[in-house]
Amino acid sequence: MSGNQGINDKFSLENLYSVKGRVALITGGGSGIVYITGRTSEKLDKVAELYGKGIAGEIIPIQADITKKDSIRSLVKEISSKEKCLCILINNAGIELNTQQTEAEHSKEMAENLFEDENETFDLWKDTFGTNVAQLFFMTTAFLPLLQKASDIHHGYSGTVINITSISGVVKTSQHHFAYNASKAAAIHVNTMLSNEVAANGLKVRINGIAPGVFPSEMTAGESGEDQKSHIPKEKYEDKTAARRPGKEEDMANAILFAATNQYLNGQNVIVDGGYVITAGAGP
Repeated sequence: MSGNQGINDKFSLENLYSVKGRVALITGGGSGIVYITGRTSEKLDKVAELYGKGIAGEIIPIQADITKKDSIRSLVKEISSKEKCLCILINNAGIELNTQQTEAEHSKEMAENLFEDENETFDLWKDTFGTNVAQLFFMTTAFLPLLQKASDIHHGYSGTVINITSISGVVKTSQHHFAYNASKAAAIHVNTMLSNEVAANGLKVRINGIAPGVFPSEMTAGESGEDQKSHIPKEKYEDKTAARRPGKEEDMANAILFAATNQYLNGQNVIVDGGYVITAGAGP
């Protein structure tokens, strides 16, 4: 009886998806300690105020620019001064800067739409790749020692990195923003390379990506309310997903918990899109 009870305990929801006592850092702003970081201190404070109440843990905002190595170094130093390890690193920061008209009746019109667009510049591409791609590399590699310590301290657990990518890096259409989609495709490959190299060097740090589909956010909706919530019009999702709805907060939370707690998941890019890719038939 007691032996069976012990086996059953392993499969309880509380144990399967528990992050109790874990330390997490989320860029771009349960239980344990969650550090959130971003460029705007006001937004960070708002999130900590809204979501820090009534949880079995603590949300701590730290202002940082994760597109600069010195800022990342300072962030590592600050976390190291407060914590023995970092259990979960979620690289969530991302930008989208320009939307283009891709439909055209002839080559000249297409060239005008894409090349002559005054908002589509080399600097825009650099900024997009800097935030959506390079920061994944620099944030992950900078925090490797603290992530490895999580594996050393919490036996049976491995420090984990969760890179938020996008189905925009999987589909073959530009979705009216070439730079963004190209950066997300690059982010998925960086995720793959990092997981391979980290494992090849014998480190016990798992690195996975989560590719969300249509989710309401300040980026996809263009704004958010006082409660940090965003709304997506029905026409943007109704015919584009098998679920016929946008993603919910709990959909993303479940995916993140799955990636954070499944010790056998490594080097994967988990698509959470309500069936967008299969509905659109938009795979590569």
